Amino acid sequence: MTPQLLQSIQIMTLPLQDLQFRIQEELEANPALELLRERPTVSLDGERDRAAAAEDYEYFENSSDPGYSTGGRYEGDENSKRMFMENALSHPESLQEHLLWQLRLQPLEQHRFELGELLIRNVDENGFHREDPFTLVDSARHEALLSMMKVVQTFEPVGCCTRDYHEALLVQVNEIAAPPPGIREIISDYLMPLEKGKYREIAKALSITEEHVEQSLEVIRGLNPFPGRLYSSDQSRYVIPDLVLRKRDGQFVLVLNDEEIPVLGVNRTFARVSESDDKSARQFAGRSVRDARWFIHSIHQRNQTLLRVARAILDFQRDFFVKGKKHLVPLTLKDIANEVEVSEATVSRVTAGKYLQTEWGIFELKHFFSNSVAGTSAGGSRYSKEGVKEIVREILEDEGASGAHLSDQKVSDLLAQRGIKIARRTVAKYRNELKIDSSYER
Repeated sequence: MTPQLLQSIQIMTLPLQDLQFRIQEELEANPALELLRERPTVSLDGERDRAAAAEDYEYFENSSDPGYSTGGRYEGDENSKRMFMENALSHPESLQEHLLWQLRLQPLEQHRFELGELLIRNVDENGFHREDPFTLVDSARHEALLSMMKVVQTFEPVGCCTRDYHEALLVQVNEIAAPPPGIREIISDYLMPLEKGKYREIAKALSITEEHVEQSLEVIRGLNPFPGRLYSSDQSRYVIPDLVLRKRDGQFVLVLNDEEIPVLGVNRTFARVSESDDKSARQFAGRSVRDARWFIHSIHQRNQTLLRVARAILDFQRDFFVKGKKHLVPLTLKDIANEVEVSEATVSRVTAGKYLQTEWGIFELKHFFSNSVAGTSAGGSRYSKEGVKEIVREILEDEGASGAHLSDQKVSDLLAQRGIKIARRTVAKYRNELKIDSSYER
């Protein structure tokens, strides 16, 4: 694979925000690439008006602040300014950084410290093992690894470096001075009955009193099943739609959101130098011009492929855009690939992370691909998984209006009456994906 082809494939996968950043990188790296027109920004006149208004008002005036200066000029030296900026732009401490800091405070031999660091590097954002830690070292070091694992589990937040939330809760219980009788067994085997309020059954099974079960419940409520999330540094990511679907005169119009993409061109000076008599200058300029043209071509190819794929999706899912979410039909990558005459891999790349704004909301293009659920109606209709989920949501919302509490089996029966035959456990799965409680909990 040539570097140019690799670059083209990478650009094909980029969402709009990442593409903007990639363009900025290329503008800085390639002098032959130039910006012809930027995306719309605030007007210069408006900025001048705001600056003039600012001169008549002292922002953030606070005479108790020793660093305050009405002149607006920083009086400290460059080192002080750098230290100020480093403190002002500090980032929140991650879970791994917090655990490693505690590890360095332990009086450990070098080989035990290395095992502890290995365990911490293997921890995910929940505080659980990414990979089975015993596969990371040879069998001769398993005993030492287990010993260090118990040490790391006691670090703050307690319960990290565990397999799952059951083990995280058990580790936290071990730190309690006098836990209620039976609480470990309840965490291991009876969390679901506890959630449903089956205190008498649990008490009988564990030979303890119902009061002990209720005490265990109060303790468990104070624990954290996902301790690592206390140090999660995830930030909200704002979506800019790559495409906008509008309706004009009863017809759908699909518009590429290219206003967010700067207009690029090849620098004329470099283009002239690439044809000069100076060999070294000609080679450098020629290479830069070729790279610039290929980069511009790759962006154009990305946009055109994205538009063609989106048009094909619109054709297949027209009922969804006209009638609503429950009319989403089954669609595969192969269907679109055959329509657009590209590979399935290309369709997968171009739809990942790309968003379409519609009157029903903003959807990732991958949302429109859905497995089929066989129907039993006379016409042999096929329903998509997402479409059936919306019908399940509709049935349960109607249930709320009527005051009934439909079981998953009853929902399955109602779907069968509409020609959609799915099992009770499939209804339960779809209901969980919709984040709707069971009939008992409702």
